[in-house]
Amino acid sequence: MTTQTPTPTARRVAAVADRRIVGPDAQVDNKALVLEPGRPARHDPFLLLAEDWFSTVGFDWHPHRGQETVTLVLEGRAEHRDNRGGHGVLGPGDAQWMTAGRGLFHAEKAYRGEPVHLLQLWINLPAAHKMDEPRYQDLRADAMPVRREEGVEVRVFSGRSGDAVGPAVNVVPVTMADAVLQPGAGYPQEVPADQNGFAYVVSGSGRFGPDRTPAEAGQVVHLAPGEPATAPAATDASGSESESGPAYGVLDVEAGDEGLRFVLWTGRPVREPVAHYGPFVMNTRRELEQAVADMQAGAFGEIPTD
Repeated sequence: MTTQTPTPTARRVAAVADRRIVGPDAQVDNKALVLEPGRPARHDPFLLLAEDWFSTVGFDWHPHRGQETVTLVLEGRAEHRDNRGGHGVLGPGDAQWMTAGRGLFHAEKAYRGEPVHLLQLWINLPAAHKMDEPRYQDLRADAMPVRREEGVEVRVFSGRSGDAVGPAVNVVPVTMADAVLQPGAGYPQEVPADQNGFAYVVSGSGRFGPDRTPAEAGQVVHLAPGEPATAPAATDASGSESESGPAYGVLDVEAGDEGLRFVLWTGRPVREPVAHYGPFVMNTRRELEQAVADMQAGAFGEIPTD
């Protein structure tokens, strides 16, 4: 059987939006919402993306069930703990991928009270995996595969960029890449056609997609839905058409005069009902009630007293 690689299609930009600055609260010195909660169908499989700055409080012990959280430290150091014995310190460029599954308690604070700046993304879990055993993946920046081209460095945590393939284990297929481009540099970033996604500009400015849509620090670039890749039909010896390779598109990126740093997240939609109550993300209200009851009954374990 003969196979042919499909021709990638250009991945377009649907919209560019500003993050919304929320300001300080009891936990953080400042907060911004990049993806606002309450729009699960629009961002599927992503539920929210928050940008936080904190130094004294941070996020003390709190529960989760039914989703994954992905924390990427931009500046400073963040200390994390859970009630299953997990503990560690994340530095700049490090990420942690937590699969909450059936439930646990954890905490995220500034290490030794020093200022920290981070992003946290919530990813929905399909119904079949909402009660999975909880799991942590610490993804250290210096251990991640890196795609390097002239003026371009892309650190890949999940999915791929060029020949670099991220090590993160996914429930829902997700691409996560942290890209730094020197002024005027550019590269083509692969995006699976069946994945929704966005790029968040951390610093500098750049242009995205075939229309060279501009975006700058503090803005999120929403990608338009993917289109199937195309390839000439291949035939085997019997004259029947054979299958082509996986469908994907290409997002062209070019840095502006200040250079560019952005984080790309894309993921395959779950396409299931979402019931959301605080740190619990289930499919129905009844399941949310059960999550609260289970937590109160001790099913998530005890909160450490130290």
